[in-house]
Amino acid sequence: MILALESSCDETAAAVLSPPSNLLSSIVSSQAKEHEPYGGVVPELASRNHLVLLRPTVEKALVSANVTFDKIEAFAATSGPGLSSSLLIGNTAAKALSLSSQKPFIAINHMEGHLCSPFLDIEIKPHIGLIVSGGHTLLVKVKQFDDYKVVGNSLDDAAGEAFDKVGKMLGLSYPGGPEVEKSALKGDSKRFNFPRSMLSSGDLNFSFSGIKTSV
Repeated sequence: MILALESSCDETAAAVLSPPSNLLSSIVSSQAKEHEPYGGVVPELASRNHLVLLRPTVEKALVSANVTFDKIEAFAATSGPGLSSSLLIGNTAAKALSLSSQKPFIAINHMEGHLCSPFLDIEIKPHIGLIVSGGHTLLVKVKQFDDYKVVGNSLDDAAGEAFDKVGKMLGLSYPGGPEVEKSALKGDSKRFNFPRSMLSSGDLNFSFSGIKTSV
């Protein structure tokens, strides 16, 4: 059994996994309401909330999995990328548990987690993966597990970051991405002609700062 912790940004999460791919529980504690007044994630506030939420989140994950703490055989935590002050909380907790119980610690790359999550129940086959999140936009060539090559990257804002910033500019509630989507569904797609960057760049990179500026 593996107890995995996630604290890379503003959500505290814990999961219990029975290898190779049996997910027994996954509990997420959101901080969206705490950050909403600021229109975005405040790193110091996020890290303090992780301190408060981590223990009850872990306890809920163990109860949901019907697993006692002594059955855990290894501890994992997101090691990066992410907000350094937030990552510190989950990493320190997992390493402390590992050290005190003399059981292995596994450092997990946040982006690799995104990339591999669709393959919990099926074998990874060669493909091109697109990772779109609030902090990253990556195009990745995947040959097999642990064999990846980034072939495209955002040169400025991530796609999710652009959505959130536009939402804030328009006075929409946080997080802005879902609110922008809701508004777009009611709008006229032909009313504005927004720029489409990098179409003739000759590479596979992205840029979203231009469309943010044009809004």
